[in-house]
Amino acid sequence: MCVYTLVATCVLAGVDPQAYLTDVLEKLSRGWPRRRLEELLPPMWKASREAAAQAPSVSPATT
Repeated sequence: MCVYTLVATCVLAGVDPQAYLTDVLEKLSRGWPRRRLEELLPPMWKASREAAAQAPSVSPATT
C-alpha cells in the first residue's frame, strides 16, 4: 500500500515514479539523515531537482 501511495503521489506531482524511487532508494541506502526525510517526498524532491537544473553550472577553469 505504501508503494502505491508513493507512486500515486509522484503522478499527482508530475514526477517520474521510476526516477524518483531510484534516486530516493539510493539516497536512503547511503544514509540519508532522518531529520531530512521530508525533502524526499515527491513534491519536495521535484522542486529540488528543478532548482538544481536551473542553477548555473560551474565548470573547472581551463588553463
